[in-house]
Amino acid sequence: MSVTKPFNAAALIGEQPLVMGVLNVTPDSFSDGGQFTQLDLALDHAEQMISQGAAIIDVGGESTRPGASSVSTQQELDRVIPVIEKIAANLDCVISLDSSCPQVMEAAAQAGASLLNDVRAFQRKDALQVAAKTGLPVCLMHMCGEPKTMQQQPHYDSVVEEVQAFLLARVEACLAAGIERNKIIIDPGFGFGKTLDHNLQLLEALAQLKVLDLPILVGMSRKSMIGAILNNDTSERLYGGLALAAIAVRQGANIVRTHDVGPTSDAVAVAYAVSAPEK
Repeated sequence: MSVTKPFNAAALIGEQPLVMGVLNVTPDSFSDGGQFTQLDLALDHAEQMISQGAAIIDVGGESTRPGASSVSTQQELDRVIPVIEKIAANLDCVISLDSSCPQVMEAAAQAGASLLNDVRAFQRKDALQVAAKTGLPVCLMHMCGEPKTMQQQPHYDSVVEEVQAFLLARVEACLAAGIERNKIIIDPGFGFGKTLDHNLQLLEALAQLKVLDLPILVGMSRKSMIGAILNNDTSERLYGGLALAAIAVRQGANIVRTHDVGPTSDAVAVAYAVSAPEK
């Protein structure tokens, strides 16, 4: 039987940041597409990430890499729901659903998901209403455009101010829909409709998002911003990703989303030990 594990988003503030392990059950994700499409392999990978320090497993059935095409609702359901059910029945972790589809959100909540993580910040029709109905915590991410076109010359007058204003507006929309403030997490959306310079500006100013008084999730693992700095491909971005994770923790991040759970857990723990508030 699948069991939903309670997740207190508000309790993240002031505590050691959590590590969120990425579990893409897709054929075309930029880093691990096709590796975990079989149910037994997905469960094994989730178990491995938990043993390495992941408190949250983020299950996604639709690639949101630059240039990615959308998939049907049924395809997404077929990919993620069996995995969520299997993890909920067998492993002790918080399960996050990485989806923008209201039907998938509803089914995932029933299957055992404890967090809804939407790169489109619940802007699709009925998404906010369905999220509110589930009663689960939500993560709102900023994205400029859609995955298929988001990296085609993204422009901002002030990326930090515009991301902050967008997130504030989506928080207000959540509150109006009946989602409690203590169930909201925000994500500036590194790499989603942003140039390298935009990403670096956001990271440097990440602490400014603390004025919203909400937990912050960051996801920079293996992304092209690392490749642009180091001139390397996806398989060679571990060390750059660890540096970014440590910087993000120092800047106030509460959840670090990663493909490389073991090394990232170490980096997060060390960075937090340096910056932890006195108890």
